[in-house]
Amino acid sequence: MNNFRIKVLQIFIIVAFAIMGIRLLYLQVIDNRYKRESASNVMRYEMLYPPRGEVFDRNGQYIVQSKESYDLMAIPIDVEPFDTLKMATLIGVSREKLVKEFKKAVRYSRRRPSVIIKQLTKEEKLRLDELNIKGFYTIYRTIRSYPQKIAGNMLGYVGEVNDRIINNNNYYRSGDYIGMSGVESAYEEVLRGEKGVKINMVDVHGVSKGSYAEGAYDTLPKSGTSITCSIDAELQKFGEELLEGKIGSIVAIEPATGEILMMVNTPTYDPDELVGRQRGNNYMDLLNNKRRPLFNRAVMARYPPGSIFKIVNGLIGLQEGVLTPSTKYPCIGGYTVGRGVKCHNHISPVDLDYAVRTSCNAYFCYVMRDIIDNRKYGSVKKGLDVWSEYVKSFGFGVGLNSDFNGELKGYVPAADFYNKYYDGRWNSLTVISLSIGQGELGCTPLQMANLAAIIANRGHYFTPHVVSRIHDRDSIDARFYEKHNTLVDDKHFNPIVQGMFDAVHKNQGTARVAYIPGLDVCGKTGTAQNPRGEDHSTFMCFAPKDNPKIAVSVYVENGGFGARIAAPVASLIVEKYLNDSISSSRLPLIEYVKGQKIDYSVYDE
Repeated sequence: MNNFRIKVLQIFIIVAFAIMGIRLLYLQVIDNRYKRESASNVMRYEMLYPPRGEVFDRNGQYIVQSKESYDLMAIPIDVEPFDTLKMATLIGVSREKLVKEFKKAVRYSRRRPSVIIKQLTKEEKLRLDELNIKGFYTIYRTIRSYPQKIAGNMLGYVGEVNDRIINNNNYYRSGDYIGMSGVESAYEEVLRGEKGVKINMVDVHGVSKGSYAEGAYDTLPKSGTSITCSIDAELQKFGEELLEGKIGSIVAIEPATGEILMMVNTPTYDPDELVGRQRGNNYMDLLNNKRRPLFNRAVMARYPPGSIFKIVNGLIGLQEGVLTPSTKYPCIGGYTVGRGVKCHNHISPVDLDYAVRTSCNAYFCYVMRDIIDNRKYGSVKKGLDVWSEYVKSFGFGVGLNSDFNGELKGYVPAADFYNKYYDGRWNSLTVISLSIGQGELGCTPLQMANLAAIIANRGHYFTPHVVSRIHDRDSIDARFYEKHNTLVDDKHFNPIVQGMFDAVHKNQGTARVAYIPGLDVCGKTGTAQNPRGEDHSTFMCFAPKDNPKIAVSVYVENGGFGARIAAPVASLIVEKYLNDSISSSRLPLIEYVKGQKIDYSVYDE
């Protein structure tokens, strides 16, 4: 019995030591958690931040640069009494601000480094270095600089990451910066570069003992990649001057490539306002501005296209065979069936060319009804769905998949919408407003410019994009080289193009104001109904007629008739781009546009 107890005790001791041995093996060889925790007590990782990639325009001019900046850091336990007023004065902040931030750092940790003041200039850093205050030091950062002072909405801005961004992307840490909108956001991974790290040895009190392993494990930051935008900086600047004081947008596209030549949004802002230590105050001022200067209308505003959309209905009618260039319809003050649609006075009846040239409402009401009432579809509902698919092939209602985050798709109604709204009881007269670009239709200025590019190309487009080159790559995204064809055959575009040419070059053309000697401009005016004040002024055009180089859309809220503001602006943009200057005979047109005052008081209420 005693031998049995001894054997049991021996087995117990053996098992206990085996368990202890296995545990020690696991802790010392397999599990490196404690090793890591030990290392964290003796190593301090200092992040090295790369400069963001710079941005050029299509002609090689800088439009965004990175410049030196420094964050003032402090390790509170190392800080000895210092002249707070003198330091605050040297770095351009109030004494109260400096003291407040230092106390915040103390509450966080007396032994760990904290950011005290962000974004010191090089001059402020050098003045601070002369004081050599113990416990304070600076780390190198960069901030954005905008030498052209243009395209704030298009380029976007850079801001500090928040908790949501940090939780969703393990690249970012508190205090990092990220592109918040525009190009800065869309090309963040290209522009941001790669962070480096410097590992310092510190004792248990946090005092630095020099570089760990003589820097063997340090990594250098890799600068962000520069990009070239397709915009023309001088053209962009000119467009912003023309629309100053107005609310609207100008978008210009190179039809052969889909490259965006300009993207004006007004009101806009100086992008340098969102850089530096006043950024927060400036941002709130812009955010609270009721005219929304931070809003990129070109890709995020949904407008009724107005009369420029008649072109699309004409093309669908030609493709469907319900219309020929010689088809004539009457117009005696407008379309008189049902509640009717008014029109301005002109001869009657008119053919397709004259209808485009004079923007006849009645003509396209007839065309729209002929399309969706076509007997081959069996019902108006099926006819409208077919019409809707045609319209979407022009990029409306589906989004263009450009390189702008937050691009709006717009809206193209189909039968389901009206079935729900009218409980199935509707007909072609119910939706007659679609014939002139009104009703439930909604599109962005980018989509309108793309329509001008489609007509210029006689039936196809390339996805609009604002970045034409990424400097460390052979090409940009493949989607920007893909050709998109509409559902309308190329041959049907010629009579529409001729009508747009005649609108500019012949008597009674609604776009005569867009005529430029020597340049074969083709254009279409539009006046879009607006429930808040005067109607919107819109115009699209391209030039030259053959081998076109530029397609333009202008949309001015509350601007009235298309020929009042939008058409003159577009013609000046075309002339500036193709001739590199404005002829002396047309200089008064610039003053005319700038002098057009619009009442936007309803927006400020």
